[in-house]
Amino acid sequence: MQPILALNHISKSFPGVKALQDVQFEMAPGEVHALLGENGAGKSTLIKIVSGVYKPDEGEINVDGQPVNFSSPRDAQALGIATIYQELSLYPELSVAENIFMGHAPRGFFGMVDWGAMQRRARELLASLNIYDMDVNRKVGTMSVGNRQRVEIAKALSINARILIMDEPTASLTEADVQRLFEIVRLLRERDVGVIYISHRLEEVFMLADRVTVLRDGLYVATKPVAETNEDELISMMVGRSIDNLVPKYAAEIGEPVLEVTDLVRKPMTRSVSLQVRAGEIVGLAGLVGSGRSELAQVIFGIRPAESGTIRINGEAMQIKNPGQAMKVGVAYVPEDRGTQGLIRPMRIRENVSLAVLRGLASGVFVDRSRERSLAVKTIKQLSIRAYSPEQVANKLSGGNQQKVVVGKWLASEPKILIMDEPTRGVDVGAKAEIHRLVSELAQRGLAILMISSELPEIMGMSDRVLVMRGGRIVAEFTREAATEEAIVEAMMRDTSVDSSPQASDPPPQTAPVQEQISP
Repeated sequence: MQPILALNHISKSFPGVKALQDVQFEMAPGEVHALLGENGAGKSTLIKIVSGVYKPDEGEINVDGQPVNFSSPRDAQALGIATIYQELSLYPELSVAENIFMGHAPRGFFGMVDWGAMQRRARELLASLNIYDMDVNRKVGTMSVGNRQRVEIAKALSINARILIMDEPTASLTEADVQRLFEIVRLLRERDVGVIYISHRLEEVFMLADRVTVLRDGLYVATKPVAETNEDELISMMVGRSIDNLVPKYAAEIGEPVLEVTDLVRKPMTRSVSLQVRAGEIVGLAGLVGSGRSELAQVIFGIRPAESGTIRINGEAMQIKNPGQAMKVGVAYVPEDRGTQGLIRPMRIRENVSLAVLRGLASGVFVDRSRERSLAVKTIKQLSIRAYSPEQVANKLSGGNQQKVVVGKWLASEPKILIMDEPTRGVDVGAKAEIHRLVSELAQRGLAILMISSELPEIMGMSDRVLVMRGGRIVAEFTREAATEEAIVEAMMRDTSVDSSPQASDPPPQTAPVQEQISP
């Protein structure tokens, strides 16, 4: 069968960086082809070449056996190539139908938009994806991430896409949304739509993909049928070495309590929470989406100040009403959403790393740029951040390296307590192992760490103790030895003797991340 897409000897360079070198890739109609590699391996550059954002320096792109030359994304779209990026490109104030047909709305008399035809065709497109419960007149900004992603897929099909690129499509989805996405991908496969599927979650590759291509450091490594490989082999191809232990937990001396929380309340999602984290201890916080884990972290850090209860640092009661106060008493917070809460992405690495200690680097009203640069160089070396210099813009780093910059920013403040919310979300296996190793080393140095994660292997592998949240309360506690997956899942899902449901007078739970930049 003739490939619907073939890339031959593709190379692409940027100033100081060889992003791709002699890369091969091909896909058949109706194939789900996974594209894997560590952050910085060249995946994003490759899909931007396929979608017309970048032009290759060398090599040839063939669609249906014919060489093509894209000068813009519109050229790629004209040939049926559509890309759904990890950060969705929808207009929140416009309706579902308006987003689907943005730029190619059906026209009626005198070239006016035919609103009726637009709504009818939007419903037909959604129905073709077995989506019947979506109001095409609803504003996209009021919808869940999963539904917005389905709008993106319908938008791609509205231009008759035959090649669909999906970049980390499940990174922010609930388990139910993930299953619905898989159903749609399988439906597209039946219709001979080729899907390039990029994900750090290897289990998804084995569930969905027909073949897998691996890139490493901008080079083509191999293409294999999924049925003829396994997770260990893929990891080895991606990182160039065998990673026997992705969760390296080092023994650390456990000291006295550093953080003590007693009867902490911030309704509706923090309800009489009590916990403690000791020096050198990693406490894992598990729970389903909406259980109140992130909200608790934000209460401790002062983003959502507590209504009642006590926070003690090294035995001393503290009033933490804002992040600035939390930082002064030694609390650092690595947020779940690094893009909007952890980094100022248009700024340089140097500027991001210094944010938490800017006052200490200033002489009067001027920042000592030499000291700021020295701090950034030290952080890049300490955390093995892949960057060509401290002057590199954060937005140009891979996801794993962006996460390291966020961690480095807070380590610069020399905290006593480090709260990490989903520290390895959206990073590759190599970066994940490096972050785990760093967390273990920090605990060995005596740092008290509260780690929130949705990945149970991460929670069980890294934690000295595991706490489980449900309905805004701590409902179970396990030692490292007793923390089995079955026990944790049961605690997350079972009813407890304590009424954990919100009271009738409470507002509905606000589980969306706080959209504010965390900086001093």
